[in-house]
Amino acid sequence: MSEPTERDASDALKAAPPIVLAAGPRELPAQAPPQPDETWELPGGIAWVYHGEGNQGIVRPVLMADGFNTGPSTLEFLWAGLENGGYPLITELRRRGRDVILLGFAERSASILDNAEAAIAAIMRTIAEQMGDSRLTVGGFSMGGLVTRYALASMEYQRMDHRTAVYFSYDSPHNGAHIPLSLQAFAHYIRKLDPRFSDQMNSPAARQLLWRHIENWSDKPSVSPLRTQFLDELERVGTWPQIPLKLALANGVATGSGNGIKPGTTAVKGKGLGIIGTDLRTTPTGADTLSATLRVVTPQKNEARVEGLPDIDGAPGGTLESFEILADALNKVLGLGVANPIAEHCFVPAVSAIAARGLDTHDDLYTNIDALDPEQAEVDEFVCASHNERHTQVTQELCTWLLDRLPD
Repeated sequence: MSEPTERDASDALKAAPPIVLAAGPRELPAQAPPQPDETWELPGGIAWVYHGEGNQGIVRPVLMADGFNTGPSTLEFLWAGLENGGYPLITELRRRGRDVILLGFAERSASILDNAEAAIAAIMRTIAEQMGDSRLTVGGFSMGGLVTRYALASMEYQRMDHRTAVYFSYDSPHNGAHIPLSLQAFAHYIRKLDPRFSDQMNSPAARQLLWRHIENWSDKPSVSPLRTQFLDELERVGTWPQIPLKLALANGVATGSGNGIKPGTTAVKGKGLGIIGTDLRTTPTGADTLSATLRVVTPQKNEARVEGLPDIDGAPGGTLESFEILADALNKVLGLGVANPIAEHCFVPAVSAIAARGLDTHDDLYTNIDALDPEQAEVDEFVCASHNERHTQVTQELCTWLLDRLPD
């Protein structure tokens, strides 16, 4: 078998679905979701409305926003993740007489500030159509928790009545999310062959969410200026909404115990003729600064190095199978096959999900949250999972905690 040419690899990658590092189902559910009672076309978004059992309209609304991805929200996927992910959250909400409003965005990788306009429109539409005076629950999953956090804070800043009693975030990266620099570097390294992976890593939302970002494969990691601007804008409107009870749910543990993933360890290794030499590693620490060796259908190899970063891939928190997502995509391209000894990494550290610590040091990342004064978290109440589990995994443990705190 001959090595694929640059044209061969480019054509094969572009013919396949884009490589997208995001949580949630990768395939549509075998059984289509039930038809919503209402569908709302919103500025920059869309919403599906499911009335609670016995309700003839919107009575006790719970608005839940979609998370980060590429392209427009596919609400079938959001519905499947919330209903078939281990606990039937939508069914349970409706059984309790809650009206479910699923909010999606026209472009999930757009700026959080832009998508907050869709959230504000959805909140105002909910208020306009609601029967009775029950106060709202508003929140979201992953990025959706930041979109709704900003939306509610911005409404308060503008003296708009959002009528919201409870705000919640479900494994949202309040203090930053993490994609290993080796994966970011690889995305940019293959930009000439297929720009879509790089475009996702360089999208406005990715730059705003990621704790450390690189724009090109050879860059040194830094805080993106777009993230700094977003945090400044969040601070301008008050940082958090002040009126609702603020709840945070984390898919990581509170004990400070990591997931066992070691730093500087090979996670994706090239096997095919067109990619032999590629070695993508978990984030290195200490003296070994090699993050990635990169080679794709070219004779030369290049190295990406980072230094001064903590052992974040193994930190307690919600995990994302980013290495596996990339490996699965490459293994479908002739000549670009890889081995994949490590599938996942910490994506949203638990301390980020409850807004209690930064991500810059080992001690902060591996904080024993159980030993903290609860007031050190920026939210009113929080809950952590019993095990480090997949980012935004919907579980009975977390969901029943949330359900018990919804407004009357």
